[in-house]
Amino acid sequence: MLNRRNLRIKVMQSLFAFHQSRDANYLLAIDRINETFSPDLNAMVQPDRKELEEKKRLAQELFDKAFHNRQLAVEHSVAEVAEAVRSALDFYDRAVQKDFSWFLTNLVSEVERINQHYLAVLSLALSLADAAAADKKINHRNLTNNPWLEALRQLPAVVEKQTTTWSSRQDLVRRWLRDVLKADAEYMNWLDKKELRPDDQRKMLLYIFRKLILGKTLISEYFESEILRWAEDREIVKGMVEKTLKSWSPESGTALQLHALSLNWEDDREFIEKLFAGSAFLSEEYRNYIAKNTRNWEVERLPLTDRVILEMAITEMVSFPSIPVKVTINEYIELAKSYSTPKSRQFINGILDVLARELTEAGHIRKSGRGLIDNK
Repeated sequence: MLNRRNLRIKVMQSLFAFHQSRDANYLLAIDRINETFSPDLNAMVQPDRKELEEKKRLAQELFDKAFHNRQLAVEHSVAEVAEAVRSALDFYDRAVQKDFSWFLTNLVSEVERINQHYLAVLSLALSLADAAAADKKINHRNLTNNPWLEALRQLPAVVEKQTTTWSSRQDLVRRWLRDVLKADAEYMNWLDKKELRPDDQRKMLLYIFRKLILGKTLISEYFESEILRWAEDREIVKGMVEKTLKSWSPESGTALQLHALSLNWEDDREFIEKLFAGSAFLSEEYRNYIAKNTRNWEVERLPLTDRVILEMAITEMVSFPSIPVKVTINEYIELAKSYSTPKSRQFINGILDVLARELTEAGHIRKSGRGLIDNK
């Protein structure tokens, strides 16, 4: 099941890619200026190259000044220069807004797709059992007769996923049966057991999912090649699969139930959308708080991962009144420890402590409900 840390990681990854796209858009805007003042080699009368180079230089300087100072109005004594800069700034703004919309939509879709990965893993077990049933060399009855697999076959969503995902990949499934399951000593020991109690059968299936499908095997390598964020998604899927198997037994007399990706997807979706949008366009005032507490470095000079983490943390502290400041700080320290440089954890910890105090004193952080928990 999703938790807020999973969601923060997803937002962080999307913000990292969004910032990279903004940098690319900046370079493309410069290219537009350069093209504007490039000589037309097909012109009847050749332009003055020195004059063009001077206009290009002036336009680049004006663009940089307007861009970094967030100037909306651009004026220059040379009309061509002013127009080229305005056109480049307009191009940049439109490109950034387009990218923002794409990354936000993709962020939500990427989270929602985790449920499809979960179904793909469950249904793969059914396909492996089907391939095992056709194996003429080894009797896999302890797998093919597993009651948890039989219960999964009663779920339309799992069967549909098996049909759409694995039916066309039977050669691959058979190879995994041969090179992963049959090559595993523990699995082969399971097959040799004459009788398996229900608890043993569940343990066997849990082992197959944990170690053979989601462990460090050819199967997980396949998922990694197919799914961009599989390293993070795998842990979420593994938790969902385990809870699915542990929540049911053949003696219960009820049908096995699929595990929900989120207890409240509407709340989780609102969280990631608000966190992404607020961090992507963090106000200059908050950026100045970061710069002031990082030895007056410009925010853009920070390592991108650290910058994204700090911007997310500020957004969360000021925009989510129900989340305690201490929780926010601890979560982003953990992100820094896992995804940034070795020194980032201490750096992020120190900066966020100061930022939290200053933002609270300035009245930017106002907590309510659960967020009022003592953060000292």
